[in-house]
Amino acid sequence: MIILGIDPGSIRIGYGLIKTNGGLSALDYGVIEIKRKNAAELILKAAEEISKLIKKYHPDMAGIEKIYFSKNVKTGIEVSQTRGAIILEIARQKIPIKELSPSEIKLAVTGYGLADKKAVAKMTARLLSLEKIEGFDDASDALAIAIAASATRTYLNNTLDEN
Repeated sequence: MIILGIDPGSIRIGYGLIKTNGGLSALDYGVIEIKRKNAAELILKAAEEISKLIKKYHPDMAGIEKIYFSKNVKTGIEVSQTRGAIILEIARQKIPIKELSPSEIKLAVTGYGLADKKAVAKMTARLLSLEKIEGFDDASDALAIAIAASATRTYLNNTLDEN
């Protein structure tokens, strides 16, 4: 199974694709950087870039981080708009989406819901047998989101199998 993890942002969108096949492995990860002049360009570019990833990798499932707070209202609105465009694009492709809070992601990856970014990045790399995750934190966060989505899927499947 291929899982797409998305860390939404207003300027940078982290993405990570993992494969679950008896273990976890990273297929691709990175950051989509959007230089935009207005909200419409941001939303359109975000949807286009996610569409390209979906067409290239054909994920079976997607995980996206919930917005938990924003100190800056303007930034919070922009991230929410981007997130909405991404969710719409994933839904158009009929890919199941798992929305995860930051604490759910941290708990799934590190076993501790209040872990810091360094601990999450380190454990994400370890789970994916990578020496280090290069680039912005947004990319390692997206891989962690994909891992958390895969853990949720496994838990749900095991629960359903038991009934």
